[in-house]
Amino acid sequence: MFNSITGIITAKLPKQLFLENNGIEWDICIPDSNLDMLPSVGSEGKVYTYLQHTEQLMNLFGFATNDERTLFLDLLKVDGVGPKGAVKIMSCVTSSRLLSILENDDLASLEAIPGIGKKTAGKMILALKGKVHFGEETVTVKGKNVMPYTDVVNSLVSMGYDKKTVEQKIAELTQELSSDEDFSAKNQKEKEDFLFRRAVVGLA
Repeated sequence: MFNSITGIITAKLPKQLFLENNGIEWDICIPDSNLDMLPSVGSEGKVYTYLQHTEQLMNLFGFATNDERTLFLDLLKVDGVGPKGAVKIMSCVTSSRLLSILENDDLASLEAIPGIGKKTAGKMILALKGKVHFGEETVTVKGKNVMPYTDVVNSLVSMGYDKKTVEQKIAELTQELSSDEDFSAKNQKEKEDFLFRRAVVGLA
């Protein structure tokens, strides 16, 4: 089965992306949080995919990065959370914020996400706490896994900084900003720029 699709982005709609590849326009269900992480309409973009295929339906889900898809697959492990429900959750909260909520047993924040009741929130923490991983480069800070910003890390390493030191700094900043509403509201590019500037200051 295909792992990803690369093509021209023809439209971005709430939880929906149209991507044209070799004369075929794909209709892809995608979390709103991932839309800002992709290039603008008219540009070429790469989407990591997941195909839901049953006797009754066939749906294609897309994600801006492999890590985002991994989180989606982790959410599917929760009893009562289907593909559409996982997309809804990821549309309402960033991956780093969700990870922080799970690791801190923050039931109130989970229940505040539309469609998640107290019972489902409890199941999510039971099934996912300490088990959500974002790729092989997941960094650990004080026993907690945080989502890395690979492009930021690579940029800093290219400037001569030690990779492990950079990863630790980015992990600390990500953890520090996980409850910052202004940071959470930024799109992926804005977050990366902000983290890059903060890291340069912290590493000086």
